[in-house]
Amino acid sequence: LSREPRGGGRAAVLSLCLLLAASSGASAAIRYAIPEEARRGSAVGNVAADLALDPARLSGRRPRVVSGGSKKYFAVDPASGALVVSSRLDREELCGALSPCTLSFEIVLEKPLELYSGAVEIQDINDNDPVFPSGQARLEISESVVAGTRFPLESAQDPDVGINSLQTYQLSANPHFVLDVQTRVDGSKHAELVLEKELDREEQRELHLVLTALDGGSPPRSAHMQIHIDVVDSNDNAPVFNQSTYKASVRENTPSGTLVTKVSAYDLDDGPNGDIVYSFSSHTPAKVRELFALDSDTGELRVKGQLDYEETKLYEIYLQAKDKGAVPGVANCKVLVEVVDVNDNAPEVTVTSVYSPVPEDAAPGTVVALLSVTDLDSRDNGLVNCFIPPGIPFTLSSSLKNYYTLKTKAALDREEASEYNITVTARDSGSPPLSAVKHILVQVSDVNDNAPKSSQDSYDVYVLENNVPGISILNVSATDPDLGRNGHLSYSLLQGDNTVGHLFSINRESGALHLLTSLDHEDRMEFSMMVQVQDGGSPPLATNLSVNVFVTDLNDNAPTVLYPLPNSTSSYTDVVAPGTPAGHVVTKVVAVDADAGYNAWISYTLLQATDPTLFSVGLHSGEIITARQLREDEAPQHTLVILLKDHGEPALSASATVSISVAERVKEALTDLTDVTPPHDPKRHMTFYLILAVILVSAAFFITIVSVGIFKCYKWRQSKELFNSSRSTLYRTPGPFHHVDAVRGGFTPPNFYHQVYLTTDSRQSDLLCKKPITSSPLGSRQNTMRSGEPGLYHQMVGTASRLPAPTERPPPPLGAGSRRDVGGALHQSGAGRAQSLIDWQQSGAGRGGDGGRDRDRDRGETCLL
Repeated sequence: LSREPRGGGRAAVLSLCLLLAASSGASAAIRYAIPEEARRGSAVGNVAADLALDPARLSGRRPRVVSGGSKKYFAVDPASGALVVSSRLDREELCGALSPCTLSFEIVLEKPLELYSGAVEIQDINDNDPVFPSGQARLEISESVVAGTRFPLESAQDPDVGINSLQTYQLSANPHFVLDVQTRVDGSKHAELVLEKELDREEQRELHLVLTALDGGSPPRSAHMQIHIDVVDSNDNAPVFNQSTYKASVRENTPSGTLVTKVSAYDLDDGPNGDIVYSFSSHTPAKVRELFALDSDTGELRVKGQLDYEETKLYEIYLQAKDKGAVPGVANCKVLVEVVDVNDNAPEVTVTSVYSPVPEDAAPGTVVALLSVTDLDSRDNGLVNCFIPPGIPFTLSSSLKNYYTLKTKAALDREEASEYNITVTARDSGSPPLSAVKHILVQVSDVNDNAPKSSQDSYDVYVLENNVPGISILNVSATDPDLGRNGHLSYSLLQGDNTVGHLFSINRESGALHLLTSLDHEDRMEFSMMVQVQDGGSPPLATNLSVNVFVTDLNDNAPTVLYPLPNSTSSYTDVVAPGTPAGHVVTKVVAVDADAGYNAWISYTLLQATDPTLFSVGLHSGEIITARQLREDEAPQHTLVILLKDHGEPALSASATVSISVAERVKEALTDLTDVTPPHDPKRHMTFYLILAVILVSAAFFITIVSVGIFKCYKWRQSKELFNSSRSTLYRTPGPFHHVDAVRGGFTPPNFYHQVYLTTDSRQSDLLCKKPITSSPLGSRQNTMRSGEPGLYHQMVGTASRLPAPTERPPPPLGAGSRRDVGGALHQSGAGRAQSLIDWQQSGAGRGGDGGRDRDRDRGETCLL
């Protein structure tokens, strides 16, 4: 209900009910009526049917009656949808003399939030008797009073209204007086005695009359008052008022003591019989006597108490004037005082319902709160407008008279603002206007509308190989601005690569990424995976983050010697001709390191040598170079121990042993080599004819080359005298002869090999051929010695593809001048020239020069004389 009555008398109750009716009647959507004093639980009406609500859903929408006061007179039965009485209804207590007595109410429904307004008229029943202020009245009337003189009597009061209120008075039968019943401006009744027959004191000194007050109920209720009249000696003249009715107006905020009006009466008698005394008539209620004061000598009517337009707008005051004679004469008048309204009441804002918290995904137009506004003033002073400050996603609109609805006007974002303290300002239209404020706290509830976010979309992690299993290598971090479970994050690995799940694990709560096993840089250098970060919302939102794990190399692999092969039972002997100048590349140590970077960069050092002054080793190339010119008297066999060391911390090393024979001792070297019986080669005749065909074609274009070939054939015949054996194949250890730098991976198998044919007198002629190889693993022994063939051949395995170089290249190889030196040495001795040619081919392939690139491009067989 809109308000509860204020204690303090019937007038206060009456004014309250006036406000109730004024504020609710125009805005009510549904209206009901019920008699007062109806029992609790009595049905007033069916709101579900009248508002076209679904009774089956009514219970779930939690219908309730709201009001500004603490006392609730009505309730909604959710099962039936009926509006029932919940408190005692006493019309006289609620509305006093106001008729009709109407109580307004609001029904709030949820899901969705809706407001319905209504009013209930409380119908009066005749449950109160009329009441006189006193059970007796005494009058003194002079015997000289003429017929027609009126004598006002005190009025009875009946709190009922309408037909049940006081309707008439009745006077007991007597020969002198009749009763005249009059109606005041407020509709109330009062009675006056009218002298119909003059009095004679000698006949009857006193009269006894009975005044009866009757209401219009069925049956009627009544009250009685005894009237005692004393007949006194005559007083010739009675006071007379200048006018029978006085009118005045006064502002409701007029201070005490303010003059309202002045009444005046005169008496033609002299002396005490002409002195007039003013007083309130017995008709004047006690409340009026509290608000106004009357000067008994001057007749000035002044404000005594606090006037309130909202309580009483018009006061009807009855005054009388008496002279001071032995038998005083009496005159009566009426004063009508109109109270003028001033804007002395600020608006009052009442929040009838608040729907909080509001989901942040609530659609614009969602009802948040319902408000009612009242102002006790009238006209413009009571016209109220409400507004809220700009810049917030809410709007305030008036749906019914004196009712406002607070709604959302834009999308809410809890992460931006979790609550709004909205100030509602109500301002009336008075001059000056009065205003009031009401604060409404609206909280915004969280919705899972934000996916987890990370400061970076991808993570790069570097892990040393040979790590301890179980270590944490990364903390994946993400945030979610949502609240509660919507912001609770969990981490998981997406199983894109099956190996990732066996090597890595992630803590579901903290996002710590752990290694389950030890990693090996040489096995795998990089891992890529996706980490999914998911919140706990419903439905959940997720974000995928990329994690790249790079395995950092440790120096855990020593260099591996590829040539010459270590721990081999075969004899590795390189041949060099006497007289070879300094700087000549004799052979080359080939090695690789499975590590990477500086850990795979190999340096070569001559650790031991038969003659330390004869040979030197390239620090980064591994080439064994003559340190000085070879003399004829050099030792026939030289053994060199080469130390190979990488650049890791700490450095790891390996060693290689190289045997070198001087060309003057070639027969001994060949004797050693002929101990190996080569396997039968069924394609040797075909190979020989192909070589001869190449030689003949070359001779047709290059006469010089043919001449050299004939010369070498002549030398070959002479060499038969030196060898008793028919033919033999000079064994050379197959292997790659190009420079192998430090690489990240393994060694690439060879895909071609060289064949060197030597005559028995290799000082005069030799022949070098390169042929493709289909399957010849590094280090395989496919060299064959055959008797009866016109020469010896040397088979060398090579490769056409280069290995990747380290990040820092070693010093450059020997220049072209060294190649010219090698070419000049071919004419010194047969075996020596052959070996020099072999070394020259090795140097060209090993250093990766132009010759090496030409041989890479040439996949067919090539022979050189």
